[in-house]
Amino acid sequence: MSRGYFITGTGTGVGKTLVSCALLHAFADQGHTVIGMKPVAAGCENGKWMDVELLAAASNVTAPREQINPYALIPPIAPHIAAARAGIEIDIDIIYQACLELGKIADVVIVEGIGGFLVPLNDHQDSADMAKALGLPVILVVGMQLGCLSHALLTARAVRATGLPLAGWVANQIDPKMTVCDENVSALKQRLGCPLLGVLPFDSSADAEKLSVLLNVGGIEA
Repeated sequence: MSRGYFITGTGTGVGKTLVSCALLHAFADQGHTVIGMKPVAAGCENGKWMDVELLAAASNVTAPREQINPYALIPPIAPHIAAARAGIEIDIDIIYQACLELGKIADVVIVEGIGGFLVPLNDHQDSADMAKALGLPVILVVGMQLGCLSHALLTARAVRATGLPLAGWVANQIDPKMTVCDENVSALKQRLGCPLLGVLPFDSSADAEKLSVLLNVGGIEA
């Protein structure tokens, strides 16, 4: 694989898919072939897993769905519970092999995690174990809302505990009524110890291609 990044977040619903798609557009605008991967998706709407659909739409190369999304779970619940209900166990080695295949066809692979960084995947492994197995630099999406400072700093500490580099972070304003957002961004810039790749304003249309111009992918450290 020539280049890849693992996208995690401070929790569920903080904009990992939006940022992942925006990163795909940003790298594509630099002339790269790009593909998005969602190793584990939980939550089916009208027969589709929307995160997977959005990542595929933002990619400029295609791959078999089982490589883009090895595990598609129907209920929108914790993945280890959804998998157990389906009678399967999430196997990180299968995810690793799928990611290797995607790396053969694209310059940049953007791998979007599920939930926060320590979400359980099976009885003995979590999302951090998946990220460590893939060995990709991590980009942290911080959902800018009340409480985000502690969530972001704890997540950064968990990422670094795996030995993976924290390549950068994105501030995504998910609460349009958040007060002192700029001050919170400044506090995290001082404390996270990695580049701020961009600040995304609240966008009810969630237009990843439009927002991609706000991301400085040239500022990614690793």
